[in-house]
Amino acid sequence: MHSTNLLLEEPIRMASILEPSKTSFFPAMTKIVGTLGPKSRSVDTISACLKAGMSVARFDFSWGDAAYHQETLENLKLAIKSTKKLSSSSLLPINFSGLAKAVTPGATIFVGQYLFTGSETTSVWLEVSEVKGDDVVCIIKNTATLAGSLFTLHCSQIHIDLPTLSDEDKDVIRKWGAPNKIDFLSLSYTRHAEDVRQAREFLSKLGDLSQTQIFAKIENVEGLNHFDEILAEADGIILSRGNLGIDLPPEKVFLFQKSALHKCNMAGKPAVVTRVVDSMTDNLRPTRAEATDVANAVLDGSDAILLGAETLRGLYPVETISTVGRICAEAEKVFNQDLYYKRTVKYVGEPMTHLESIASSAVRAAIKVKASVIICFTSSGRAARLISKYRPSMPVLSVVIPRLKTNQLRWSFTGAFEARQSLIVRGLFPMLADPRHPAESTSATNESVLKVALDHGKASGVIKSHDRVVVCQKMGDSSVVKIIELED
Repeated sequence: MHSTNLLLEEPIRMASILEPSKTSFFPAMTKIVGTLGPKSRSVDTISACLKAGMSVARFDFSWGDAAYHQETLENLKLAIKSTKKLSSSSLLPINFSGLAKAVTPGATIFVGQYLFTGSETTSVWLEVSEVKGDDVVCIIKNTATLAGSLFTLHCSQIHIDLPTLSDEDKDVIRKWGAPNKIDFLSLSYTRHAEDVRQAREFLSKLGDLSQTQIFAKIENVEGLNHFDEILAEADGIILSRGNLGIDLPPEKVFLFQKSALHKCNMAGKPAVVTRVVDSMTDNLRPTRAEATDVANAVLDGSDAILLGAETLRGLYPVETISTVGRICAEAEKVFNQDLYYKRTVKYVGEPMTHLESIASSAVRAAIKVKASVIICFTSSGRAARLISKYRPSMPVLSVVIPRLKTNQLRWSFTGAFEARQSLIVRGLFPMLADPRHPAESTSATNESVLKVALDHGKASGVIKSHDRVVVCQKMGDSSVVKIIELED
């Protein structure tokens, strides 16, 4: 007889990590093989060996019979469960203790780095075959190599009972987000409107973050099913197509994208699309399919394209941004603005609100007179966002007029938040007016601010001599749209 290093070939099992051991899963780079025998075959002893750093269990068949070693093997399995150690390639640890209660046979589970790399060969797709206590036994559906220390787990179309904002998330927002006065919070795995409301309540208690906008990230079927109520509550939407592509059949993703973008457009709320040029993480050029995908996202009405791994760890972050920008610009040239405008007006219906009427009129006037830009005076940013809702074919200079406020200890001006937050809205280019000319100022002051805006447009090359410019501004209790023809 000879010694044997035994590799367990069973359906993969996921053991929930309820209390991860303090010792790292990788205490050393060099692995340790331990032979199990009379002095090392009890569950307690094997557990201690695993905690000490044993990576591989060796069964020496030069002595003892099969039944003896089988008993030792069963003790090893029990020890693995108690220590959560990876003693075989058939066991994957996860950090969600409720998985066994959340899934049923037939469910699809995804584990890997697909969401970081965009490559399906770095992720394993599993089908649940049975649930045994806290263990989820699965059948592997593909060939993949799991490498690295960070993986995501996604259960297709399964409700996971976890808070949308974890304690760790709140701690980061409190300690880093608040001091840095973040403009946006991307709320991952938004499932209900209540998720957004709870996040907003949390932000409201953190001083300046009461102005922070919340973008709901739609990543699973649960969020998709409650999309309308989430959209009504959120300030914007991020369509996480990577996760949605796991939760939905591939042939359904495009339909949801188009529907969701249309709803965001009609609500006048920014929509952001993700996962568009994955291949540029490692390559200087996108694939033809990716270039078409970017263009279609623009034609469908998206406000922004979110680059993840492409700029986070990609080899060509600057070139990626430049390439995507050029594709967007080309798509905008063929965007059917006239059809879009008519569809939006019809959707809004009559009677329109005062502000909606002014915004739509400003865009219509600008198109009729072929204005080079629309200049919008705003304090909250809402008027400028409504103008963008009608997707004018020319840029909108959003001139944010600061408001003077006091907390009885000191005076301060608002406006910086509002100006920066319009940077995610399609077609809006913000300017923050001089705080010495606050929103309650006179028409003469507004004229001086208008001159500054026109000069800025000329300096940036979007306004030339004899161009027409449409201006949208408040005058007292009224809002007016006027057309200016420049002389020089």
